[in-house]
Amino acid sequence: MKLWAGRFHKELDQKTNDFNSSISFDSRMVREDIEGSIAHATMLGACGVIDAGESEKICAELKAILGEIEAGTLTIDPQSEDIHTFVEGELTKRLGPAGKRLHTARSRNDQVAVDVKLYLKKQCRALHGQIRELILVLCRRALQNKDAVMPGYTHMQRAQPITFGHHLLAYAEMFQRDLSRLEDTEKRMDECPLGSGALAGTTYPLNREMTASLLGFGGVTNNSLDGVSDRDFCMELAADIAIAMVHLSRFSEEIVLWCSWEFKFIELDDAFSTGSSIMPQKKNPDIAELVRGKSGRAIGDLTTLLTMMKGLPLAYNKDIQEDKEAIFDAVDTLHMCLTAFIPMVDTMKVLPQNMRKAAAKGFINATDCADYLVGKGIPFRDAYKITGEIVAYCIDNSLTLETLPIETYKEFDAHFDSGIFEAISLENCVNGRKVTGGPAPQNVEAQANRILKKLGAAQ
Repeated sequence: MKLWAGRFHKELDQKTNDFNSSISFDSRMVREDIEGSIAHATMLGACGVIDAGESEKICAELKAILGEIEAGTLTIDPQSEDIHTFVEGELTKRLGPAGKRLHTARSRNDQVAVDVKLYLKKQCRALHGQIRELILVLCRRALQNKDAVMPGYTHMQRAQPITFGHHLLAYAEMFQRDLSRLEDTEKRMDECPLGSGALAGTTYPLNREMTASLLGFGGVTNNSLDGVSDRDFCMELAADIAIAMVHLSRFSEEIVLWCSWEFKFIELDDAFSTGSSIMPQKKNPDIAELVRGKSGRAIGDLTTLLTMMKGLPLAYNKDIQEDKEAIFDAVDTLHMCLTAFIPMVDTMKVLPQNMRKAAAKGFINATDCADYLVGKGIPFRDAYKITGEIVAYCIDNSLTLETLPIETYKEFDAHFDSGIFEAISLENCVNGRKVTGGPAPQNVEAQANRILKKLGAAQ
């Protein structure tokens, strides 16, 4: 029976019922729905709104229902309109009139709002834990590769020498910001909407603070209209997830490149690669490619939520039912991607000798050549021009800055001496970049250890 059946003279059309129903996706919130109902019933009994004995019976039976569902001895009816209807119907079937008292001073509007918040608070913590694990892996791999010289890129052109450890820690910084965003989002959803009713609160003498405390909220919502119609927390979490997925997608793109024969900077473990049905030599980075592709889903989920909410008047509207499929999909997508991505990064084989060979090409130490002349008293713009001419000469003559004879250097500028070769050594170029945030190995080690300490996992 529908919770709203009294006003109507006939049953809802079956196809319309299927369209209206949300049980197929909101049943995942059964624990949160029952937890919210137990807290509500406990508060009703404590405030004298319902008999204390009936409150105890309701709570005991709700716990029994949850236990049976989790044990698999009670199946959620897919024909129920939503999880709230199913739980209340099962409770009433068992307790009779006492079960019907549960919904006193409560609407499905504030009920669903608290269910979603309770569920998403837990998901925030779970995703936070996964991203933290990824950062720890990145820090460990960075420490292992703090001396592995590789070319850094701009515009996908070799630019300046860095280390692989430094590159990995750039992503660690991104994911730390993702952690911070999740923490902020959880703080902002830490207000309990129960007691807001359908939109205008209730005349019953409720203790909303008690309900909030029982459910682990830090406080209550301050406006009943906002309490039932706010979905900022869904949009904000979806935005957090979309940004994290963009970070994973960028990382995935680099992994795909690094795996190719054109780069061959890394090799993925067989457990995180696939082959071709026709080309026996292939080892494809499908996990990274899928993560890159699934970022589009997360962005789409955020767009769905923003578009759904942009034209809604206060208070609750049925459009808001669309929040759950979008935010659940976003949560599931990030969780699934991290589950595969973390061990893939943890087990990938780094090939530093190939990185070093790539770094030796492309004149990525040209800036250091110019800086060498600056150290001789030449203005940087003049030093830049001289170095550019030297690079052009090397390209025309199939030489590198390392193989260009000192006599030729002197033809471009008399300030050059044999010290230029030490100045443009790739290792010296990297080791000399000790400025805060630079790729010097000692910086990489310090940065990784700072992050590990911040996460409570210091080496």
